Amino acid sequence: MTQTSSASSSPESACLQQTLRPQVQAFSAYVPGLSIAEIMERHGLAQVIKLASNENPLGASPVVMRRVRESAGSAFRYPQAGTPRLRKAIAAKLGVTPEMIVPGNGSDEIIDLLIRVRARPESEHFLAFSPCFSIYTLQSALQGVAARQVPLNPDFSFPFEQLASLATPQTALAFVTNPDNPSGHAVPAQAICQFVESLPHSCIVVVDEAYVDFALPVETYSMLPHLQKYPNVVVLRTFSKCYGLAGLRLGYGVMHPWLADALMRVRLPFSVNLLAEEAGLAALEDDVFYAETVRVVAEGREQLTAGLTALGCNVQPSLANFLLFRLPAGCALTARQVFEALLARGVIIRPLESYNLPDALRVSVGTAEENAVFLDALEAVLGNRS
Repeated sequence: MTQTSSASSSPESACLQQTLRPQVQAFSAYVPGLSIAEIMERHGLAQVIKLASNENPLGASPVVMRRVRESAGSAFRYPQAGTPRLRKAIAAKLGVTPEMIVPGNGSDEIIDLLIRVRARPESEHFLAFSPCFSIYTLQSALQGVAARQVPLNPDFSFPFEQLASLATPQTALAFVTNPDNPSGHAVPAQAICQFVESLPHSCIVVVDEAYVDFALPVETYSMLPHLQKYPNVVVLRTFSKCYGLAGLRLGYGVMHPWLADALMRVRLPFSVNLLAEEAGLAALEDDVFYAETVRVVAEGREQLTAGLTALGCNVQPSLANFLLFRLPAGCALTARQVFEALLARGVIIRPLESYNLPDALRVSVGTAEENAVFLDALEAVLGNRS
């Protein structure tokens, strides 16, 4: 029997490892939030609520679940190349042409494609604020594309002028997340338009709108109404949040046809699986579930903001489906200690060391019942109540 563990540490393996690209040898993998199963096992809990990954508090639409069950028998078939039905449905929903839509295995795939298609390794760079969604920096580093970043303002607002001052003719891409993660801060689209106009025309500006469904009115914050004016702007959307399809991995980019054609030609075939495509089609049809999700998140945001404020926490205003907060002044516990204490009580939220915010925590909006459980558990932790 082959002993893979000893083989992996052999001198031969060590030599072969050095043949990998330097970017791969130095690569640090994305760190996701903790799962319910691992916390149940770690702490011997029968029930855990997860408010860590900005998932839909209502789950997935019943219409979607029915469509997935009906389509499961076709799982042995390849999906139609290029997912034309989904492209057409998304385009109809947004009021654009199908040639402007690029579906992907989550919007993460579109980010990766944009970097690989546009940025020249070792000679070009991208712009982003700091902190930012780590996929921007991780996938760029893997491709040998450097980052130029400026810190967000202390209130998490966007210093657009400072970021634009870093641009040169070698700036391939600029990423803006609106609403932003992990703060939930959002700006009207007009501010992004001004930022676009301050950059070289050769720079592709990628506006990540994963959470824009929760920023009302959406047309105030979304760049979609301005897309025709700017041929170098891309809008990213996802089915993971408001549509509740995080586990099926489905997202898309909206961009001018010249760029969409390039991405569609180079992306891996069948990257959107058959069940994800059917789920996406069904999700777009269920306006009732979409509206209910938006309502529950808006009410839950208010519930959490009021509860956290009552506990003395400093809460960052948010237009997303999560809240960033800091512990009360003078609290004897660190954010990490509070996070661990909540885990032991069966509540998962997100510590923010990976965003270089070690004193902050992020909680996703859950159902009214889940929000109440979290607030009760946090009160017990902060007050050392049993």
